[in-house]
Amino acid sequence: MSDHQHTNRLINETSPYLLQHAHNPVDWYPWGPEALERARAENKPILLSIGYSACHWCHVMEHESFENEEIARQMNENFINIKVDREERPDLDHIYMNAVQLMTGHGGWPMTVFLTPDLVPFYGGTYYPPEDRYNMPGFPRVLAAVARAFRDNPAEVAQQSQALLAELRRLNLTRASPELLTTALLDVAAAGIARNYDSTYGGFGGAPKFPPSMTLEFLLRMYHRTGRKHLLEIVTHTCRRMAEGGLYDQLGGGFHRYSTDARWLVPHFEKMLYDNAQLAPLYLHVYQATHDEFFRRIAEETLDYVRREMTDEGGGFYSTQDADSEGVEGKFFVWSAAEIDALLGADDGPLLRAYYGATEAGNFEGANILHVTGSVDQIARERGISSERLQEVIQRGRQKLFAARQRRIRPGRDEKVLTSWNGLMLAAFAEAAAVLDRPDYLETARANAQFLLGNLRRDRALLHSYKDGVAKLNGYLDDYSFVAAGLVTLYEASGEILWLAEARAIVEWMIEEFWDDEDGGFFYTGRSHEELIVRAKDFYDSATPSGNSVAADVLLRLAVLLDNADYRRRATSIFRLLRDSIARYPAAFGRALCALDFHLSTPKEIAIIRAGDRAPELAREIWTRYLPNKIVAPADQSDAEAAQLVPLLRGREAIGGRTTVYVCENYVCRQPVTSVAELAAQLDEANARQT
Repeated sequence: MSDHQHTNRLINETSPYLLQHAHNPVDWYPWGPEALERARAENKPILLSIGYSACHWCHVMEHESFENEEIARQMNENFINIKVDREERPDLDHIYMNAVQLMTGHGGWPMTVFLTPDLVPFYGGTYYPPEDRYNMPGFPRVLAAVARAFRDNPAEVAQQSQALLAELRRLNLTRASPELLTTALLDVAAAGIARNYDSTYGGFGGAPKFPPSMTLEFLLRMYHRTGRKHLLEIVTHTCRRMAEGGLYDQLGGGFHRYSTDARWLVPHFEKMLYDNAQLAPLYLHVYQATHDEFFRRIAEETLDYVRREMTDEGGGFYSTQDADSEGVEGKFFVWSAAEIDALLGADDGPLLRAYYGATEAGNFEGANILHVTGSVDQIARERGISSERLQEVIQRGRQKLFAARQRRIRPGRDEKVLTSWNGLMLAAFAEAAAVLDRPDYLETARANAQFLLGNLRRDRALLHSYKDGVAKLNGYLDDYSFVAAGLVTLYEASGEILWLAEARAIVEWMIEEFWDDEDGGFFYTGRSHEELIVRAKDFYDSATPSGNSVAADVLLRLAVLLDNADYRRRATSIFRLLRDSIARYPAAFGRALCALDFHLSTPKEIAIIRAGDRAPELAREIWTRYLPNKIVAPADQSDAEAAQLVPLLRGREAIGGRTTVYVCENYVCRQPVTSVAELAAQLDEANARQT
């Protein structure tokens, strides 16, 4: 039957994921007063279904169950049905995912959870098939059993839901550790993470493998702190294997979500903004630490992909790209041997295929996921040609295949602009602009900052999501901390004081809205947020860093820039809450560990007083090095506003009318320098002292 005989209330939403369900025969509501009041008025249980647009099994369950007239009838008769996009409402996703994990021992999407009319969960799971299979009960059987339990055993349901609620509240209790925060905690964490290292393929553990960007950032910092070579080896080997595997888009740049195998070969093909926003800076930092051009290329190709395919003309960054096109997973990205030979000819085709491992038989459902099979030298040797010739074939071949691929039907794209993920990507472009001396990246970062501050802020508050000209939903902790951190980096890269002032304003409001005055740390939702069954704090660095980790990081950086002891105290209280958990599960706190490394270091405070000449060369000297624990404060000589805001700039002048750099620690500065050679010597010496 045609799609359009049904329309439900989701038709008025802006989320692409909710709109995908607007023509289901299910009487879906978005989360909001209308649905919640109806559940209470009719004393009906709520069926809450949470997913997101790039999620493969979400599409499967929609097709099998939510488009099925009979199943929809059963849902509409017995439940108030609410559909939520987890990217719009991570607050709901967080609470109810914890509930599903407590009930079943595992979580995932699509999430299917049944709530009492007062929103407390009493039964739940993830994907359910339309009939009994895979040792799973069919969805109609589940619906019937849950409706019956709610109707016939209200006392039991009430008891179950109250026990679960108590457990959910207990999850949010964290107590500050009385132990001192010392570098021993960093050493223990690094050793704990390294124990799980896969020395063959890189990464940690077995399949499936997610790109572990935050833990790799931490290990790279630990290499910098201790000089332990094996830590650098873990980072470089993992980064190389990920970028040479199918996880990385060899033609278009950018990383897919995760690898289904241990060798990074067969990915789940969706691309998420937040993964690329964390991987690009990781590759940038490995490039700084090793000066190996390979890592620079991957960072640039990843950022170029985001500019090309994930950037709105207004300056916002889109959320995700689907795995599927034309209803087939990975179709856009894979190649047959015949296609490659037809495009490149009988000479070049087989050479390119040898390099990218594309065979007649294929490595994915009869087609080929391109991946690098060996070094250029090695493959040239095996083929009896010069490395230069092979390099040329690869260069030309990639361009030809990319051009051919551009004519294919593209995967769907979720064009929501999420404030938090944009903050991560803003930081990536700003830092890359400085490290790689790319003014075009600085332009992208600046346009994004203007977009966020212009469209996703009301008075002092940030909003979470923007689509089709509409900004909506209260900002969560992540929105505030990620954007503030991105703006600080944009200030460091550009020297435009406006961005630092905006970062401070956002942090001030974040403290007012989210800080827990009793136990310390930040809540996930602000004081002005709607009341939910628990007011949660999120500390785990999972696919994205936790709002608390990034808040600790940005508070520490602002504490140095603004000489603000209150910010430092709050950051320290976050570390105290996390201390015991970090010691037990270091791999779950990669970003927090990076912030703690900053806290336990003596950051370099580098003031650049710009006076027309040599400023870019001196800045380049600072940014080409791997100096993770530094603060850069650039300003023009005559900028009184900057000197007022940033104590580090007070009384500093450009000597003899030339750009002058002051390298300081704890506001005590060395001899000011005006030449690249003098600056290099000071930075080398400061660096050597830290390790």
